[in-house]
Amino acid sequence: MGEDETPADEKVIRSRESAPGADPPRPRAGRIRAWLTHRPTRWSALVPVIAVGAGLLFATSGATARGTDLRAESADLPGIIREGTRENERASKRVEGLRADIDRLTREAAPGSKRLRELDKEATAVADDAGLTPATGEAVTVSLDDAHLDADQIPKGFTVNDVIVHQQDVQGVVNALWRGGAEAMQIMDQRVISTSAVRCVGNTLILQGRVYSPPFTITAIGDPDELQEALARDPAVEIYRQYVDAVGLGYEVSVDEEQELPAFSGRSRLEYARAVSDDG
Repeated sequence: MGEDETPADEKVIRSRESAPGADPPRPRAGRIRAWLTHRPTRWSALVPVIAVGAGLLFATSGATARGTDLRAESADLPGIIREGTRENERASKRVEGLRADIDRLTREAAPGSKRLRELDKEATAVADDAGLTPATGEAVTVSLDDAHLDADQIPKGFTVNDVIVHQQDVQGVVNALWRGGAEAMQIMDQRVISTSAVRCVGNTLILQGRVYSPPFTITAIGDPDELQEALARDPAVEIYRQYVDAVGLGYEVSVDEEQELPAFSGRSRLEYARAVSDDG
């Protein structure tokens, strides 16, 4: 076939493949059959499944987080409580201002209303018992504090829970002082009324939306001798004093000749009440 032994038909094919603007070469039948009969591997079959699963996870995470960090450091309970406390303090100041405006506008709207004067007189009569006015007199103050011990200093047979002040300890002192004839009471810097509730989270005290750390102080106005006697004979306080001796919890009682307690300034809402007759 001479120097170039390539068949004529193949020469035609090659020249068409290399010609500019020519159509791309068609795959040969053998290659087509090989591609059609190629079986996908297990890995190539799993790739689309994994991709779809990853997409679903990303979509779910984004919808749940709504653009926020799912593991934000501020999501811890003490931080939430402290932020809520600051917001409550700001809200309390706004409430006090609004109440002052309401009182002023009410007086301006009906200065000569007979019914208004009667209601104001009735409210004044019960304001002292409701804790809505300041109270002054002899007082007893009780201070409760955690034992300042490291973990390796806790006496044998006791745990960490035994060396901190609990809700029942504060409540026990409060109940004892009421039974001792307390006329008015304050826990930390807040006046206590009939709807006040003492709650603890860990070793922090929550009272009317604010958080306090120990030592916890309870002040009651009344006869000092009767108040101290009530503390001495109260079973809950007696149990607490046993832990004072055993693990070093703090317990101090002091008497003031004159103490002034502020009026209650929070929001009072009575949800449940039962009428009590004069004879009990």
